[in-house]
Amino acid sequence: MSENKKVLFIINKFSGGGFSSSLEGRIIDACAQAKIECSIEFTQARGHATELARQASAEKQFQVVFAVGGDGTVNEVAQGLVHTSTVMGILPKGSGNGLARHLGIPMDFKKSLALIQSNRTIAMDTFLVNGMLSVNVSGVGFDGHIAGLFGKDGKRGFIGYSKLVMKEFSSFPEFAIEVELDGKKINRESFIVALANSSQFGNNARVAPQASVTDQLIDVSFIRKIPIHQALGFGYSMFTGGLHKSRLVDIVQAKHVRLQFQKPMAFHIDGEAYAAAQSYEVKIQPASLQMAVMDGKEKSI
Repeated sequence: MSENKKVLFIINKFSGGGFSSSLEGRIIDACAQAKIECSIEFTQARGHATELARQASAEKQFQVVFAVGGDGTVNEVAQGLVHTSTVMGILPKGSGNGLARHLGIPMDFKKSLALIQSNRTIAMDTFLVNGMLSVNVSGVGFDGHIAGLFGKDGKRGFIGYSKLVMKEFSSFPEFAIEVELDGKKINRESFIVALANSSQFGNNARVAPQASVTDQLIDVSFIRKIPIHQALGFGYSMFTGGLHKSRLVDIVQAKHVRLQFQKPMAFHIDGEAYAAAQSYEVKIQPASLQMAVMDGKEKSI
């Protein structure tokens, strides 16, 4: 990003492993070195990041607004910037950092600060789930159930998530779905229905390995319940990008998706749990968010 830029950083102190006072100083120092004028705001409650981002864009005070936090913070900032010309950036500080990982942003905070000086942007797709914005991966079924439980005991992070999955796995059943993909109706049995803009939930768990945030399509990943004796191999496939080859996974692409269930099903948007619903309408919003990416990354995502 060139000189004379004004940049806003919206920081969620409670993302991931917590907040260090040195983080604010690192941001200020990086902007000073790049001769960029910066402002910093801290979120006060759920939805505050959206208000800050929307105000920054409406008043045209800042050319770039950075979300400093996890996927929930990223989603909130995106809500305030979608369908505007204001560029969004991500400095990952969450538990999973799914979208940041997909975009190739370093997980090391010091290295990720290089994004401040990048002049590369992409017109990134977003999508709506029952009218609510998703920028990364949303899901219905077991992952929605886990999202509703995750963090209630204050223990977030990959280890806490894994323990919760193992505890809840056996008691959660598969379910039937009536699906409509761009007008074509099909039926499926599934354990998870992942609605993917990017390739992964986070922590490199790639639920839709071939997904792109610029192809104007939603990758819909139907995942069956994995037999216990296949869990290790399935997990290996997920973390090495080969999940689409599994016989337990069916991935299709569409612009407009309707899902109908026999009863209300738990779901999440970008990792944040919402009230269960019996039907879902999912629509792509092509090239609706201007996103900053690392130099050289714009052609591979």
